[in-house]
Amino acid sequence: MKKKLIYSLIILTTLGFLNDAKADEVKNEAKEDWSFHYQFTNVIQGHPDFYALYSGKNSLKNTFEIESTITSTLYLGRRLWNGAGLYFNPEISGGSGISSAQGIAGFSNGEAFRVGDPKPAVYIGRLFIRQDLALDNKTEELKDEANQLLGVRPISRLTFSLGKMGLTDIFDNNSYSHDPRTQFLNWSLMAPGAWDYAADTRGYTWMFTTELHQIDWSVLFAAAMVPTEANGLVLDLNISKAHSLNLEFDKKYNLFGQDGVARLIGFYNSAMMDNYRRAINLKQNNPELGNKDVYNSKFGFALNLEQNINEYIGTFAKLSWNDGNNQTWMFTEIDHSGALGLNLAGKLWSRKDDNIGASFVINGISSDHKDYLANGGLGFIIGDGKLKYAPESIFETYYNFKLNQNINLSADYQLVLNPAYNSDRGLVNIFGLRTHIEF
Repeated sequence: MKKKLIYSLIILTTLGFLNDAKADEVKNEAKEDWSFHYQFTNVIQGHPDFYALYSGKNSLKNTFEIESTITSTLYLGRRLWNGAGLYFNPEISGGSGISSAQGIAGFSNGEAFRVGDPKPAVYIGRLFIRQDLALDNKTEELKDEANQLLGVRPISRLTFSLGKMGLTDIFDNNSYSHDPRTQFLNWSLMAPGAWDYAADTRGYTWMFTTELHQIDWSVLFAAAMVPTEANGLVLDLNISKAHSLNLEFDKKYNLFGQDGVARLIGFYNSAMMDNYRRAINLKQNNPELGNKDVYNSKFGFALNLEQNINEYIGTFAKLSWNDGNNQTWMFTEIDHSGALGLNLAGKLWSRKDDNIGASFVINGISSDHKDYLANGGLGFIIGDGKLKYAPESIFETYYNFKLNQNINLSADYQLVLNPAYNSDRGLVNIFGLRTHIEF
């Protein structure tokens, strides 16, 4: 593994020197060689009592509870040579989602995805090198942002990245439903629910990515490492058998004079995930997942659409599916999902930096996954001990209030029907308050 990383670094360095030959054609008018940014996010969520005929080990508590999470990140960037940068993001997280982030497949707090332990812990979120190679001399300006150096880059380009990062840093970049620190908090809205994307407990992994960008379309590819166990922190070094392959095609278009983007993602994961039907057959009552001798696979797709209606209203849709034969390994226990939503820009009511989001999402699971849970099986997110199946339906709305240039406050409400696909429990009203600081 170390040799492959070293070889990849050598290739990226060589490409960087070759790219210098285009320096005269692509005038890189960079204003900075260093970049420094910071973010802090605190999410407080709670829910009142709700009806539950029974509860299990992984159930959402049906009595009043309130919990909070924090994440704090430093974004450090350094320009290396023409078109290349090195980025380092130390991060700290702590606290807990409600019910220890269990009991809802489309869980309510996207920041809880970063919390591996309730006690505050410091870790490396990202550490990667990125190289842009110009394919022509047309450029676009880059703002000084987190993990982005002020300057210009070629519009038509190849981009290579190597290191530790999040797949969602590059893939599924929906303008209205992508970032739980500023947009929707629900897991099945921050990413397509059935995309079991490669990540450790905190949402990061080591990977190599290749991106081809043109004016109105892009193709993205990533090969990433996967954990040794479901939702684990330790990554599997047997990369010939344990890996995740992801491919995305993006197309920009114009509909009735308004901009839109369509994104199609396909993925294939291989890991020591167990098979739901095997677990049931092995132990009919209270089946357990944990086949450590065999590598199994999961594949699926996600479709991501966004469309402007006018200068005030934007809409989006997400559809996703996976085969659902083997256990969920990294993201959350959803085998198919569909979401619709809209965004209202604050300039509609003379608050140009505010916005309102509203969305409805329906999540479901495969027949084998249903039978596994109905027989008392547990996943790493859900498991009530029994199951009267119904699709998990979630409505979320939030108001994002920009207090000043650096501070955003958001009030969030989520209504969850059939949490963890169980009509014997819920409905659940979840109220949240988010504070986000960045500079």
